[in-house]
Amino acid sequence: MEDDRIFLDTTRAELPVWLLKCPPAISRVFQSVASNSFSATSSVIAKIVHTVDLLHPEDPSSEQFTLEMIQTNPNAPRSYKLNMSKDVAPMCVFSKSNQGKISVEGKVECKFDLEPQNLRAYSNLCRDRMNKAAVKIRKVQVLENDHGMFMTPMPGQLPSSSKEKRKLAQSKRQDAKRVRRDKGEMLSILFRLFERQPNWGLKQLVLETNQPQQFLKELLSEICVYNKRGPNQATHELKAEYKNLGGSNNE
Repeated sequence: MEDDRIFLDTTRAELPVWLLKCPPAISRVFQSVASNSFSATSSVIAKIVHTVDLLHPEDPSSEQFTLEMIQTNPNAPRSYKLNMSKDVAPMCVFSKSNQGKISVEGKVECKFDLEPQNLRAYSNLCRDRMNKAAVKIRKVQVLENDHGMFMTPMPGQLPSSSKEKRKLAQSKRQDAKRVRRDKGEMLSILFRLFERQPNWGLKQLVLETNQPQQFLKELLSEICVYNKRGPNQATHELKAEYKNLGGSNNE
């Protein structure tokens, strides 16, 4: 039996790490570098400038952090102010190697929110992103099958053409206008129709009796069997017990 236990490396569990919340333009740059982290050549994409007021080193507000992007989108701002907050929920950073090893990379000590120094450039970037997302790209695809078999509605699908939709709506309106007769009277009419011919389609019976289709289905399910295959496919015929009675209704 294989050992399914998973071992967690906690060597760096107490290492303090920073959590950085950044816009998509900056996040994509970091992700591209992370995906190429095993490449032979590595380059610096950003630097963090930590400024401290030496006259008031104890004052927390005297500390300032700035992120300077070296590699980024030409239209994106390059300088960002890092707003630090230490009021964060307990969080840890995990990693998983290609071999499946899971490790704790550290504990979040503080988080930073990026604030662009050039707000006008960042507003232009957001506007361009919204305009690109609003553009609908339409594609024209040429069907190799020129017989139109892929456009033929399958059984159970809704009608695709306006002509079929009009026919369906018209049949529904006609069916709503039909008034149900008494059940006993309708059974007698059906038995007489089956004396005339042994097999009937549902649409034929609707035209002959001028009754709602659903009402006829209920009656036919009691006295008939439905032929799913054979020469009389898609038709109804009387059950054997009613055929033996010669089509008379003793109810």
